[in-house]
Amino acid sequence: MHSPRLHSKRITLRLFAQAYNDAAVPPPRQPASSWVILVRLLVGWVFVAEGLQKFIFRDALGGGRFERIGFPAPHALAVFVALVEIVCGLLIVFGAFTRLAAIPLLIDMAVAIVSTKIPILLGRNLWRFVAPKPPYGLWPMLHEARVDFSMVLGLLFLLIVGPGRWSFDSGHGRRRSNSVPAPNPPPPPAA
Repeated sequence: MHSPRLHSKRITLRLFAQAYNDAAVPPPRQPASSWVILVRLLVGWVFVAEGLQKFIFRDALGGGRFERIGFPAPHALAVFVALVEIVCGLLIVFGAFTRLAAIPLLIDMAVAIVSTKIPILLGRNLWRFVAPKPPYGLWPMLHEARVDFSMVLGLLFLLIVGPGRWSFDSGHGRRRSNSVPAPNPPPPPAA
């Protein structure tokens, strides 16, 4: 007959082995939720709208604004930024090359925060970037940066999670995955 102590050690070892196996074999990757489309529509639409407004309101939001901020070649740069925002924003809306499209938009947002929001925080010019009129400080900067920070978080979400089920990327991935054999299932736990 087995002693209770030996039986307890066997159970402990079995539980430890099962936990190790569970940790060593990653769970199957689940496709992103269908609700990701809401994040894509929000993020993509904001960039498309902002890009179009750089053409419609050239002085207020396009080359004129870039000149007041202190960018070199402001009118050419405004056209370039507007095209990046429109093209990448549309790619995100439709879920085509979503992760790739998020990268230039993250760079766009980083430049916007450094060139326009950090001078508000500091209350002075930063490099060649001219600080706007007061108020200055943390709260005015957070107010002005609310959309910027929201777009950065939305873009990071899409970069990590992907475009979701209802996207061109998802359809492309399904066609490709049909030709790849499924991985072998994990071995059954030892008895």
